[in-house]
Amino acid sequence: MAKKKMIERLRTPAAVKWFWIVLCAPVALIVVLLLLTRMGAFGKLPTFEELENPKNNLATEIYSEDGEMIGSFYIQNRSYVEYGELSPALVAALVATEDMRFYSHSGIDFVSLARVAVKTLAMGNRSQGGGSTITQQLAKNLYPRDTTVYRNPISKNSRLVIAKLKEWITAVMLEYNYTKEEIITMYLNTVPYGSNAFGIKSAARTFFNKLPSELNIEEAAMLVGVVNAPTRYSPRSNPERALARRNTVIGRMKDKGYIDRRQRDSIRALPLVLDYRPISHNEGTGTYFREMLRQVMTSGRPVRESFPAGVAGEWEYKKAVGQWDENPLYGWCSKNKKANGQPYDLYRDGLKIYTTINATMQKYAEEAVWEQMGQNVQPQMDRTIGWRKSVFADISAEERDAIMKRAMRNSDRYRALKREGATAEEIEEAFRKPVKMRVFGYKGDRDTTMTPYDSLMYYKRFLRAGFMALDPSNGYVKAYVGGTSYRYFKYDMAGQGKRQVGSTIKPFIYTFAIEQLGLTPCTPVPNLPVTIETDNEPWSPREASKVVYDGALKPLKWGLANSRNNYSAWIMKQALQPQAVSDFIHKFGIESYIDPVYALCLGTSDFSLFELVGAYGTFANRGLHVDPIFVTRIEDRHGNVLANFTAPAQVAISEQTAYTMLSMLKNVVNAGTAGRIRAMGLTADIGGKTGTSQKNSDAWFIGVTPKLVAGGWVGGEDRSIHLSSGGEGSKIALPIFALFMKKVYADSKLGITQKDQFPVPVGAVSYECDESDVRDAVLAGYEDEFFD
Repeated sequence: MAKKKMIERLRTPAAVKWFWIVLCAPVALIVVLLLLTRMGAFGKLPTFEELENPKNNLATEIYSEDGEMIGSFYIQNRSYVEYGELSPALVAALVATEDMRFYSHSGIDFVSLARVAVKTLAMGNRSQGGGSTITQQLAKNLYPRDTTVYRNPISKNSRLVIAKLKEWITAVMLEYNYTKEEIITMYLNTVPYGSNAFGIKSAARTFFNKLPSELNIEEAAMLVGVVNAPTRYSPRSNPERALARRNTVIGRMKDKGYIDRRQRDSIRALPLVLDYRPISHNEGTGTYFREMLRQVMTSGRPVRESFPAGVAGEWEYKKAVGQWDENPLYGWCSKNKKANGQPYDLYRDGLKIYTTINATMQKYAEEAVWEQMGQNVQPQMDRTIGWRKSVFADISAEERDAIMKRAMRNSDRYRALKREGATAEEIEEAFRKPVKMRVFGYKGDRDTTMTPYDSLMYYKRFLRAGFMALDPSNGYVKAYVGGTSYRYFKYDMAGQGKRQVGSTIKPFIYTFAIEQLGLTPCTPVPNLPVTIETDNEPWSPREASKVVYDGALKPLKWGLANSRNNYSAWIMKQALQPQAVSDFIHKFGIESYIDPVYALCLGTSDFSLFELVGAYGTFANRGLHVDPIFVTRIEDRHGNVLANFTAPAQVAISEQTAYTMLSMLKNVVNAGTAGRIRAMGLTADIGGKTGTSQKNSDAWFIGVTPKLVAGGWVGGEDRSIHLSSGGEGSKIALPIFALFMKKVYADSKLGITQKDQFPVPVGAVSYECDESDVRDAVLAGYEDEFFD
């Protein structure tokens, strides 16, 4: 009876009214909130224009000449791909896992929302997920939620509701503006995958070293699975979870009909196989090259205050301004504007930079530097420091302390402490306090505990190196190595560092003798000391080791092969004007200041390896100097060409002089100070020149072949850090060149062989001289070092 009365009450008009109010109120509330959200009551929504042009931080990609992406510049390591560049397995895995009704809804999946309402909210079953569609997730990625932390549950839940409503509206707008394929593409381009990879292109390269189009089913399933929780399902740190998650995705692909049961079972049985190559500014191919490229493209117009005072500083400043004005690559990002009038941003605009670097040669160059430095040079330096009881040589305690104080001031730790307001005493105390750190080693980085001051001294003991190779015919830089480890030794010794070039300057002196003074390789010169009267006092250079001044007339080529200082000084004496020689050398592309004094013939000037290798390219290119170039074109994210680059070229010397000098440089290899090349098994047509500055502070070798010109430098961070013996260019720099060329010659794909020959110009004159004495240097173990 009571039950019957209750039913009758529910059938009254008032009860029916309240029933509909309770039923419709939430719907009405949601509608009102949606309207208010759309009107901007709870914050700005993206406009249609913003939806058409979503702003992403797109990484700039750097490509080698052989099509390999060797690095990128980024705030977020994100690259953009088109739908046609996606593997079908990737699309299938995404739809099956994240949004099975993706192709049938318009941004909001009401079936999934109903499931969430019943199972998640009413029944507390959290395993059902949140009901977000791919489009809603894209909306959240493009226009992130408010990340403010709210302690009040009401505020927190209110903000969550508003965020969800914004995502719903944005999702519908996205569906209205884009096709399903475009939405999938945008989603895969925006989501993070862990390991500093944003977007599918970066993720595919990071985890599998593949393009998105090359991903197979199991690889696509793993990457789609990672998106759910990049840290939890990381295949590097949590491989078991990643494998289980991958298999879950494969199961959903079968349920959706993208694969059959047999495929599901066989693929699930496969292990997790990675080709893990995380992108890092400190790791990967061409780290020093990429940083050099970044500095060049983002540089500002030079200011005088950045250069030293004096004549040399003024010269360097004017040359830098000339580079800025005439070289379109320098400062390219600030010189060029986008359609909106803003300068290009190397870290956000998704540029594609196509370089001249050959990825294979770059690899060989890095291997050659590492092998020579790690296996030969550094062990030799460690032994030297052991018996010498000091990293430094030939300096006082005061000079050593000054070097270490300068190293402290230049360190990141010092600058950080300064920014925090630490006093000089506090900074000194911090540098003397032991801390845990990871340090560099050729046998692998190691964890240790030492004071920051001791770590500075620890790194001082490592000799540094630089190497560069280019194609002399067009100036294309093929390989560029600024050091052994960019993570630990940031200073670039290929382009940034300038050191005394020693006897590597002598080929230019001999070229002056041939081109300007009319001499030949066979011109007889007396083997005697040379004294030149100067404005101050007579100058007479010494030789680096005990030599015999027998007074015999020996051909000019003998002087170069044996790197005799008296022969270089004799040429300078005939030249009369050091300024004329200095100006002549600049024609080879040497931008650095050359002090116009007689001693310049011994290599007292500081050059970079970059400009020295470029200058030697003139000999191999028939007297035509081509400025080294390392970028051929720049494109925007859509493939539109923004700039093309070609190398300036100018005639430096005659074709006959270049041919003559090649013969003399080949004689240095065949019968002079560079004879070690032959001892290392190279039989190719090669010329070159060794060089060593005073006290073995700098060791050089520049080699010339028909298709490549390459050179290396080895030395300490400071001039007082060097080997006490055995530190000549022929012993520690030349082997880098030889190791590199052996690797290049062994790789038939590069098209460079030991059978390549220098071309003989039409009507060229060849010189044959008495060569009875030219092997003195090799037999006597001559040290190719200058003294001034």
